[in-house]
Amino acid sequence: MGIHDTLSAALDRLEPPERLVDWSLLAVVLAETATGLVSFTVGTPAGWPVFWLHRALGLAIVVLLGWKLARVRHRLTDRTLWRPSTALSVLTLVAAVGTVSTGVVWVFGLDVRLSYWTLLSVHVGFGLALVPLVAAHASTRFRPPRRVDFEGRRTAIQYGALLIAGAVVYRLQQGANRLLSTPGADRRFTGSQPREGEGNGAFPVTSWVADDPDPIDRASYRLSVSGLVAEPREFATDDLERVGGDETSALLDCTSGWYTVQEWGGVRVGDLIAAAGGVEGNGRAEGDDGVEGGDGAEDDERYVRFVSVTGYRWTLPLAEAEDALLATHVGGDRLAHGHGAPVRLVAPGRRGFQWVKWVTRIEVRSERDPAQWIVTLVSGFD
Repeated sequence: MGIHDTLSAALDRLEPPERLVDWSLLAVVLAETATGLVSFTVGTPAGWPVFWLHRALGLAIVVLLGWKLARVRHRLTDRTLWRPSTALSVLTLVAAVGTVSTGVVWVFGLDVRLSYWTLLSVHVGFGLALVPLVAAHASTRFRPPRRVDFEGRRTAIQYGALLIAGAVVYRLQQGANRLLSTPGADRRFTGSQPREGEGNGAFPVTSWVADDPDPIDRASYRLSVSGLVAEPREFATDDLERVGGDETSALLDCTSGWYTVQEWGGVRVGDLIAAAGGVEGNGRAEGDDGVEGGDGAEDDERYVRFVSVTGYRWTLPLAEAEDALLATHVGGDRLAHGHGAPVRLVAPGRRGFQWVKWVTRIEVRSERDPAQWIVTLVSGFD
């Protein structure tokens, strides 16, 4: 028996049952999509397992797709075997290859842009398209999984080895980046690449989906602080400068694949709330770090919603919001319109889409705002 035959026989022994491969592809694609979407909300290093799992699942897709193609390639290459569903199979294959290839190229740091879109954005687009395509493809050849397909220690070992191999390959890729000094060597754990420099020109102007308002006139601009505050009020830009004077160094990590560390200047949100008489019912006395007559439960029931002139919004817990900054300057320069002037939210530890730009309203609330996720998809289309 030759080397080729020996290798083929070994690979055949490693391959799970056909039905298990098909259903595993669907399950892994769904898990890959879920971890990818969740990763958009992770901005602190404590969330690194989400990214590791996402990359390990990517390798699993490659292996499963290889097994699948080895079994069905003759259906694609032999025109006499083509069926109406073959076109769907080809589209699914294109989306899968596009998802994997753009992901691999991105982790090595190649910053290729397709018009407005970064390579990471293209990767996300392929990934989202892959979900309905794989589901539709599975429905054309629907075969329910059998219990026998999942039984046996070998199957568990095979899939455990897939995930472990994915983590190992990711570590090797990181080592290759450092050894070869590729642009990917400077990526954050989120995959974002650095943008150096200071001020407005140091990082790209991006907006989530379609937000693109006209420039806001500073003279007529007003920021309202309302909701569960003792004395709702409005602030002009001059008022913000009088109340403000705060500065903080914060890292902005954009989900389009870049990050920058800047010095932001503006006013602390907690100071604005205090200027509006403070939060109603929180029981705090001035200079007191605790809560009067309680254990702090009242603060846990307060949230602060930041609303843009476009209607875009995001909500933070009160304690986090009080330490956030409403920035009027970046890198010593007055904030440019594209970066959210006159005022944008600076929320360290959050991803860029949560740093609301063109803020016109701050609302203290007693509950979260789950509808904000819908707003992120429709804002700017009116």
